[in-house]
Amino acid sequence: MTQQWWKNSVVYQIYPKSFKASGNNPTGDLQGIISKLDYLQKLGVDVLWLTPVYASPQRDNGYDISDYYSIDPSYGTLADMQELLTKAHSRGLKVIMDIVVNHTSTAHQWFQEALRDPSSPYYNYYIWKDGINGNPPTNWLSKFGGSSWQFAPETGQYYLHLFDVTQADLNWENPQLRNEVYTMMRWWLDLGVDGFRLDVINLISKEQTFLDDTLDTPTSDGRKYYTDGPKIHDYLKEINREVFSYKDGIITVGEMSSTSIANCIRYTNLAEHELDMVFSFHHLKVDYAEGNKWSIMQYDFLQLKKIISDWQLQMQAGGGWNALFWSNHDQPRALSRFGDDKNHPYQSATMLATALHCMRGTPYIYQGEEIGMTNPQFSNLEDYRDVESINAYNLMTAEWGYSHTQALAILAQKSRDNARTPMQWDDMPNAGFTSGTPWIKAADNYPQINVTSALTDKNSVFYYYQRLIQLRKEQQIIADGEIRFYQLEHPQLLVYSRHYEGENLLVVCNFSAENCALELSGLDLVLTQALNVMLINDSNNQITQKIVQLAPFGCVVLKDF
Repeated sequence: MTQQWWKNSVVYQIYPKSFKASGNNPTGDLQGIISKLDYLQKLGVDVLWLTPVYASPQRDNGYDISDYYSIDPSYGTLADMQELLTKAHSRGLKVIMDIVVNHTSTAHQWFQEALRDPSSPYYNYYIWKDGINGNPPTNWLSKFGGSSWQFAPETGQYYLHLFDVTQADLNWENPQLRNEVYTMMRWWLDLGVDGFRLDVINLISKEQTFLDDTLDTPTSDGRKYYTDGPKIHDYLKEINREVFSYKDGIITVGEMSSTSIANCIRYTNLAEHELDMVFSFHHLKVDYAEGNKWSIMQYDFLQLKKIISDWQLQMQAGGGWNALFWSNHDQPRALSRFGDDKNHPYQSATMLATALHCMRGTPYIYQGEEIGMTNPQFSNLEDYRDVESINAYNLMTAEWGYSHTQALAILAQKSRDNARTPMQWDDMPNAGFTSGTPWIKAADNYPQINVTSALTDKNSVFYYYQRLIQLRKEQQIIADGEIRFYQLEHPQLLVYSRHYEGENLLVVCNFSAENCALELSGLDLVLTQALNVMLINDSNNQITQKIVQLAPFGCVVLKDF
């Protein structure tokens, strides 16, 4: 196996809670995933990424871990996990675990011991500070709203929680804590896990001065004191040395919050010995009005292109590597966000996939993307389950002066629950997700959009994804080719090329609901007489030697132009 095998691979993200339930369980589980391994093998993906299935009070859907060594009973048992690993491996599928080491649940034994006895070693596993005149130690804000500090009467001090109040940040300044984390991660590798997705990993190093921020803008909330912090590269090199080098052929991806390209080059350049690839989120903030997520705004296409091209070109120049994605469990469905899920669903879904999968980086598919799942458009507050969304609704209505209707409209566009509705397997009740009552209701369009119907239609989004995945394996140019961008000011088109060992690839994507044409002579390219169409998503797209004409949300991949 080559050192960088993951360049030719495609990762499929599973949100277990919403993927497939066995029997009448309200939530998905490990046996449900096992039952769908043949489907995932058919799709052609190489790696399965499971969001957290550890023991957890589920305040933040498993990202609040109470025991790193146990499987939450709602998902099954450790034996189920071992069975999943064995059966996935037998199908040539690797499995990576989501690991959360910036914080634990306050229900974790470490935190409970800290509360019980402040003189115990576990007290220094967390970040504790005295208040100032009855106020928290700093004015930093939690990612979920409110102060990022919580007073603990048992200790007389405040503990830091950058996320929910039940998610206490770990003290990475403590070498004993770090060693405990490394031991735990090696244990999972010994069990057979093939790597890790590291949740908000660039937040683990905090400035030790603990100063107030200005609060002048949505991002002046304290994050500059803990994002890409002073020791982050030292810590990642140590994790690489102690954990990632422990087993050959594993894959590591870091989730990077509010990060910079310069840091991500360092995180992923092979010479740095830190991570294989990184998720960044700047391209998913192009519909945040004045930086505020909780707003309704048509996304800025030119800004989207600039962010994507900047990251692609600068990571390329610096020897870094991107994890490519449109959707995940924390983002609305890309089809509803960047496409037209009502009038052009097939074209939108396949165009977005093409735009992403032919870029430089490792593509990630979020469950349901491959069949064209959409935002559910919930009309009742009671339909939402996400703590961040409910907190945002309360903030919008109680403090920002939004009406109930306005707040619901914003949630329908921006809530994380948009991506957390049950995977749509068939047209049976609850989309075939469970024979019981699901923890969150399915989108109303499941009778039309589901796996069963996708598999019976050779022209479905599923089979387009299958061809796209195969193209990456067949064409080394997609994994290793240089990337160049064109027409960055064009209001409708994303245009880029790939170049590798004398071969050339051109990708043209129409992000609009209007017909659009591209004059090839206007590009700084050397054209041959033979334009080989590798992939095309609409029969109305017209390709000649001189012009590419695309239908609404049309796309084409051309080789050896």
